[in-house]
Amino acid sequence: MKRALILLAVAALAAVGVYWFALRGSATPTAEARPTTPVAQIGEGKTVILVGDDGRILGTRTTDANKQGGGRAQRHLVVLPLTKRPKGDRVKGHVLEEVHVIAATPAAIRRYIASAKYGETGVALETDTGIEIRFGDDREATRKWEAAAQVLADPSVTLLSYVDVTAPSHPAIGGEGHELPARN
Repeated sequence: MKRALILLAVAALAAVGVYWFALRGSATPTAEARPTTPVAQIGEGKTVILVGDDGRILGTRTTDANKQGGGRAQRHLVVLPLTKRPKGDRVKGHVLEEVHVIAATPAAIRRYIASAKYGETGVALETDTGIEIRFGDDREATRKWEAAAQVLADPSVTLLSYVDVTAPSHPAIGGEGHELPARN
C-alpha cells in the first residue's frame, strides 16, 4: 500500500511537472502574414527598384507598365539617396533608418514627401515644396510624425524651411523659404 501511494504521488508530481513546464500556456500562436509594402524607390526614371517598409528589396517597377493601364494605381514612393541596387536583399545602415521613417509617414502626408537623405541632423525627408523634416534617427518615428503633422497643420505657419522633430515633444521650425504643400 505504501508503495502504491508513493507511485501515485510520483505520477501526480510528474503530471503537474509536465503541465507546468510543457503544456501551460502552450496554445499554438497564430501566425499573422503581413505583406511587405513598397514605401520607397531607388532611382528615378523608367525603371526603379522598389524597397519595402522593412528595408527589403522587392524588385523593379517600370513606368511603361503603369501607363498601359494594365495594373492598379501605384502608391507614391519616396526616392532614396542611392544610385544603384545595394548588395544583398535589403538596404542597411542610414538608408534603413530612412526607410523606417518613411514607412511611419501618415497616409495624408506621404504623397507630399519627395526624397530622403541622411546628413548632419540624421534622417531628413524633403517635401515636394522643399521643406525639410528632420528626424534625427528612426526611433519613435510615429511620435515624431505626429509632432511634424501638428506643426504642418498649424494655420499660423505658412512659410518655413525646416521642421525639426528630433525631440518630438519640442518640435522646432525655421526659415521662411518654402510654402507648405496645398491642403486638400
